[in-house]
Amino acid sequence: MFGTFERMVAFRYLLARRREGFISVIAVFSLLGIALGVATLIIVMAVMNGFRQELIGRVLGLNGHLSVITGAGAIVEYDDVVARLRGVDVVVDAMPAIEGQALVSNGAAAMGAAVRGLRAEDFLARPSIADNLESIEDDPFAGGEGIAIGRRMAERLRVGLGDNLTLIAPQGNITALGTVPRMRAYEVTAIFEVGMYEYDSGFVYMALEAAQVFFQLRNAATKVDVFVTDPAAIAGARDDVQMALPAGMRLWDWQQANSSFFTALQVERNVMFVILTLIILVAAFNIISGLVMLVKDKGQAIAILRTMGATRGTVMRIFFITGASIGIFGTVAGLGLGVVFCDNIETIRQWLQSLTGTELFSPEIYYLSQLPAEIDWVEVWAVVAMSLGLSFAATLYPSWRAARLDPVEALRYE
Repeated sequence: MFGTFERMVAFRYLLARRREGFISVIAVFSLLGIALGVATLIIVMAVMNGFRQELIGRVLGLNGHLSVITGAGAIVEYDDVVARLRGVDVVVDAMPAIEGQALVSNGAAAMGAAVRGLRAEDFLARPSIADNLESIEDDPFAGGEGIAIGRRMAERLRVGLGDNLTLIAPQGNITALGTVPRMRAYEVTAIFEVGMYEYDSGFVYMALEAAQVFFQLRNAATKVDVFVTDPAAIAGARDDVQMALPAGMRLWDWQQANSSFFTALQVERNVMFVILTLIILVAAFNIISGLVMLVKDKGQAIAILRTMGATRGTVMRIFFITGASIGIFGTVAGLGLGVVFCDNIETIRQWLQSLTGTELFSPEIYYLSQLPAEIDWVEVWAVVAMSLGLSFAATLYPSWRAARLDPVEALRYE
């Protein structure tokens, strides 16, 4: 497609000489702009993909893909519901649960928390918890006398394994002297750390039977968590699960529970893509300005080439190669920089934190204790293709202008 002569002349124009020093500076900045734009776009998209995947994985690991609830507020025959659900092909497991709110106190400090009651075997069946659990004995709830709390809650309340915490229910007991707060002390028999700040700092797990007593739900559960084979195809699984449920019960899936959050993530991701694409676009405009100046500076050389027999197509290809080379080298450099940065992003974050003495990724704000990065190669190649496309498009006008240059006029004014 491109001859040796055309490539040789094109790369000769890219080399800095005294007269074209400023043009070469523009070319260098164009290359750096494209490289930084591509790298930044790859890094940001990878971080947002990783952030989304981490949140989805941990949310689904701690919560059911579907929750069976009832308008009455409590499910009495939950064992029958669980048996029905486990007979559905798409259902992996189903487990009863109790959810409520309570005030957690160690006597000196207190904080609100979400309390969940589960059977011990169901609690340990959740890998995100079981793989990151420190407990006094095999039974994390010590037969109903203990509770499991997150690592950050333990740090905030300054308690450890074997210490006691008091749970205070929002609904008190009504007596002749008025409403008396309902409270009970539990031993901290397990501490978990799932790496998601919201759960590590705000959740308390206890045995299902203990939760029934604490929340005064005699032989009842507030919901049944359902885990299906493919949570991404929740719509199809939802229909099958609904058919197995008794009348009066309805389903609430994970997409409904987190719709606003994940929609906001998607909108932010799209906006960031558009904004960062402008960096590459600006670099492409630099290529245009640099080539236009180069064409003007090389007017006499172009005229000599034309008089020696070079066609307009040859001249156009020379300047196309000159501009496209900047885009290609910049895109390749940005691709390498972006991938290397993503592969070592947590190490880089730790190094920058130690260097600046500031916390760059606060778990209180971002919900995760580590900075995730998930490279989607389809997106990466789309970014590369877009960068190359913009770079090639930026060379068309200067190349066409060079090809249209009249050699007689160029030699007359030189």
